[in-house]
Amino acid sequence: MNRASLEKRPDEVAAMFDDVAPKYDLVNDVLSMGQTRRWRRVVVDAVGAKPGQRVLDLAAGTGTSSEPYADAGIEVVACDFSLGMLEVGKRRRPDIDFVAGDATNLPFADNSFDAVTISFGLRNVNEPRAALREMLRVAKPGARLVIAEFSSPALPVWRTIYTEYLMRALPAIASKISSNPASYVYLAESIRAWPDQHGLAAWIREEGWQNVAYRNLSGGIVAVHRAEKPGRADASNADSQTALRRRSSRTAG
Repeated sequence: MNRASLEKRPDEVAAMFDDVAPKYDLVNDVLSMGQTRRWRRVVVDAVGAKPGQRVLDLAAGTGTSSEPYADAGIEVVACDFSLGMLEVGKRRRPDIDFVAGDATNLPFADNSFDAVTISFGLRNVNEPRAALREMLRVAKPGARLVIAEFSSPALPVWRTIYTEYLMRALPAIASKISSNPASYVYLAESIRAWPDQHGLAAWIREEGWQNVAYRNLSGGIVAVHRAEKPGRADASNADSQTALRRRSSRTAG
């Protein structure tokens, strides 16, 4: 695969990531000039998970994005559709729960997670809006959604420079350090075809999430979106306790 659009074949995308899995994290670090580490820290802070909570990390690949949660004693499920990526991750971090899954048909029950996050993976999903609905389904009421994705630089001059880097420099660098340079041509083209910050925020809102906001990083090269699932877990618990008291009162009478 070396051409990108918003119509993607999951089997081709998975095969592409299987192929680049062994050097994936190293290549990303080089191509982003080390920025991926900062972007990941911002995502973890935005998720704000605490011990005792459960986090779903989608498009987790080799588990690099899942490690901060596991290291902090937080239960994290690293989910990806690339078996090659998952195999690399399992060898490196056997303590993390790696699960194969399609973002548009997640293998998890409703209301299972306190937070759902996906970094640089929604763009590769065949039906990203369906994935947003699935994330909503598996999130608990009041749960947080955090999405990091490539976006559109705010300043026109910076946008032009960035586009030139994507289409010229990035594939050239990848050809020297990656086992599959064509996959990085796909990467560049998929970024160009992806909605900007406002467009993605609108999708998130339209698929049922509330309190949608985003923060630009690196001048808008990346945007971190935040949202919440409507409802609150504590409100649900209160309703359950009220119902229980009513039943007890009727029984006593």
